[in-house]
Amino acid sequence: MTGSVLAQLLAQGSAGGADMATLRAIAEEAGELGATRAMTRLGLADDAASRDLAELRELLTAWRDAKRSAWKAFAGWVAALLLAVLAVKLGFGEWVK
Repeated sequence: MTGSVLAQLLAQGSAGGADMATLRAIAEEAGELGATRAMTRLGLADDAASRDLAELRELLTAWRDAKRSAWKAFAGWVAALLLAVLAVKLGFGEWVK
């Protein structure tokens, strides 16, 4: 949607006699200014921001890996429990005696 609004504004400016290169430069500058403001408001405008984001990505990856491992372990325990219950129900416990 934003792209269509920008295209409409560029078309209006061009129809009004403005130079297309100038309009594009203005749009690019406005985009960079908006991005800079957003990053500043998020506290990501300093030199340590890239390192902070890299660390956050590492933490998120580690969290996802741990969650996946926990679910796999849980599924393994459930499967083992079901097999044990099934073995008892079918009387395989008496074979061991």
